[in-house]
Amino acid sequence: MNFLGNAYPWVKAAHLIFVIFWMAGLFMLPRYLVYHQEALGQPEDAARWVEREGKLRSIILTPAMVLVWLLGLLLAANAGLFKGAPGLGWLHAKLALVVILTGYHGWAVGYAKKLARGQAMLAGRTLRMVNEVPAILVTLIVILVIVQPF
Repeated sequence: MNFLGNAYPWVKAAHLIFVIFWMAGLFMLPRYLVYHQEALGQPEDAARWVEREGKLRSIILTPAMVLVWLLGLLLAANAGLFKGAPGLGWLHAKLALVVILTGYHGWAVGYAKKLARGQAMLAGRTLRMVNEVPAILVTLIVILVIVQPF
């Protein structure tokens, strides 16, 4: 444990920076999906949304997610998660929520690809409600990290 030594605050800062980038992308992409779905009847507009979504995914969203996971697992190992250190129940719960958030990321990317093929599977209202998932999950994650209730 604590093998990161003096690098720990730098790794933690980088983790948080990429969490912010990932969350920004996860707040933007679902909103893009709403606009894209509304533009399906207008091929030129729909094509622009496909391009925007692709850039968001390739430049911000996916690279940030990968770095969040890599840095987060490094921090978890530093805390002793993989050696069975006690008092890390909050970290187990956080990781479970991050897995769900990663699944949401995958779902949003998949839905963007369906929209690119002209396949709208959700009603507009439902799609707008699904936009709130990242906010709820990140709220719970922040509470777990700061409060460490268990």
